[in-house]
Amino acid sequence: MRRFLAPVTPIGWVVLVSGAAALAAGRGRGWVEAATAGVVLVVLFAVSLVFTVGRSAYAVTLELVDARVRIGQRALGRVEVVAHGRLLPARVELPVGARSISFALPWMVPGAVHEDTFSIPTTRRGVIRVGPVRSVRGDPWGLLRRRVRWTDAVDLYVHPEVVALSGTSAGVLRDLEGQSTRELSNNDMSFHALRGYVAGDDRRNIHWKTTARTGRLMVRQYEDTRRTHTALVLATDVEDFAGPAEFELAVSVTASLGVGTIVDGRGLSAWAGGTALRSASPVLLLDDCSGLTSGDDQQRAPALAALVARRAPHASVVLLVVGSSVSGNDLLAAVRVLHGVRTVVVTCAVGEPVAARTRGAVSFVTLGALADLPKALLAAGT
Repeated sequence: MRRFLAPVTPIGWVVLVSGAAALAAGRGRGWVEAATAGVVLVVLFAVSLVFTVGRSAYAVTLELVDARVRIGQRALGRVEVVAHGRLLPARVELPVGARSISFALPWMVPGAVHEDTFSIPTTRRGVIRVGPVRSVRGDPWGLLRRRVRWTDAVDLYVHPEVVALSGTSAGVLRDLEGQSTRELSNNDMSFHALRGYVAGDDRRNIHWKTTARTGRLMVRQYEDTRRTHTALVLATDVEDFAGPAEFELAVSVTASLGVGTIVDGRGLSAWAGGTALRSASPVLLLDDCSGLTSGDDQQRAPALAALVARRAPHASVVLLVVGSSVSGNDLLAAVRVLHGVRTVVVTCAVGEPVAARTRGAVSFVTLGALADLPKALLAAGT
């Protein structure tokens, strides 16, 4: 890919316009000094063109050793330049997020290869844009900069911290047969009651002992069961959190719960605010968690609960991750929306001790550090 960017710098435009104006004024009014200054500036601009003429013929490769790293890991990469012709020295720029890395290219003959390696420190979660690679040629005075774009940009995913749940599992219902519902069925695994035989019933469900005792055909009736499916939702409204550190804790908790659910082989639907997160694999979930941000006017806890009820009506477990600034009334309103579904509300409050209380099918958990998550889940009885 070759894409040329604007070659004239702001200083170059000042020199060119000033020189042309001085030359015109000097010639028009007979000002020798102004005309001389104009000629010098225009000649200086013309000489700077010599440093940028000619075609650059490169084949440039940008590679990251690993496009996904954890916080604190250094991401390694390399830029390889292969010359397709005889080339003057130049410079290569590589934007990395908000900053830029610069490499010097030497004189190169056709077929010569130059390689530079780089490392990117990662101190916070996020998606870092790396590239595109640009070659830069210019004059010593900074009047012209001829930039040519050679590659596309690539994304570096800095995943949030996660903690292994070690069998505590995110909302696991430990019976392998699933969770019983209140819906009745004629054929399932959870026995509910006996009823009279109706034409069309499966004869295999006839309960012969009761039939012999009552003198009429009686059949078994079952409760429908469903496989465990977890709905995971993270609040993203900035007003729900006491600060950025608390939101980062909430993102790590969400990522840990999601990864634990996927690794255990259970179904997962996940959202951050109103945005769905990919849950087909732990890597995709972590990629989406890398780019999460909090914002104004995001959906609050009751609206998020309504979203889960609407988009995941068959979920057997709902995990709601919020910050410490969410009001108790909002949490109770969210729980009412999810009435009848096993619900765990995880409140992230940096520095607070683990606390858990369960009322019926609802557990309220508070934790102050990511390492406390397994203990908090055990305390909640999930």
